[in-house]
Amino acid sequence: MSESDFRAVACYDDVPLGKTKAVTIDGRALLLCNSDGQIHAIAALCSHADEPLACGRIRLGWIACPAHGARFDLETGEPLTGPASEPIATYPVRIVDGIIEVAI
Repeated sequence: MSESDFRAVACYDDVPLGKTKAVTIDGRALLLCNSDGQIHAIAALCSHADEPLACGRIRLGWIACPAHGARFDLETGEPLTGPASEPIATYPVRIVDGIIEVAI
């Protein structure tokens, strides 16, 4: 991963604890998630039925799809519960001077 791979997408303060923020990078819809103060970047749609994850509940390193309840690990994107069986994409994140940067 090179320096040029990272793109500034939001301020850290724009993603409160336990909340999400939708962003788009190069036409890809991503979701920034704040779980216990750590920011994660994931695909914005559930792998089960392409439902938006934006209103999903965040707890202990996972996000739940509000449509059917599937839970995904925020680090790996792996499904933790059904009905999802496929992972969602995750992206490298770093915080530089209070700015969230994501690499695609």
